Amino acid sequence: MQAGTARRSRQPHNRTQGQMYVYGNVAAKPVYAPGKEQKRREEEPKRKHKTSSQVRKNRRQAMRMNPGYVLFLTTAAVLALVVCVHYVKLQSKITSHSENITVLQEELADMREENNTRYNSVMDSVNLEEVRERAQEVLGMVYASSEQVIEYTSPSSDYVKQYESIPEDGVLADSKRE
Repeated sequence: MQAGTARRSRQPHNRTQGQMYVYGNVAAKPVYAPGKEQKRREEEPKRKHKTSSQVRKNRRQAMRMNPGYVLFLTTAAVLALVVCVHYVKLQSKITSHSENITVLQEELADMREENNTRYNSVMDSVNLEEVRERAQEVLGMVYASSEQVIEYTSPSSDYVKQYESIPEDGVLADSKRE
């Protein structure tokens, strides 16, 4: 049972005391039939309590707004409006950029697919055996002999720029030699 509620039993009134049995922690207000007292209260006009002049003065003063306060509220409202408009513009810009990014990503995917297709078609069209035959027969190229191959030690691991002939010993740069 909830606090603050009363539950009346379905048992008949206790005729000796004139009350019903009530279970719970709060007893319900008794309901009386309208009588003379209640009718008199309803017919009686509500009397206004007299308020003191100080209370009336305070109320009037509280109802008036100070010009500085009005200026402050106006400024705050305008500032809030500006912030909201700026926020909406930023959201709109973000949305348009997202849409633009999506379009560009789709375009990039199409370009990559086209590039891969063209690369594969070029690679499929090249016959290396045909290139070798043409180089040897038409252009007179031959494989290098073992005397023509010079092995060298590279000081850097990636690649070499050749500005002069490779020395016979095969060492390009040596700090000891300088």
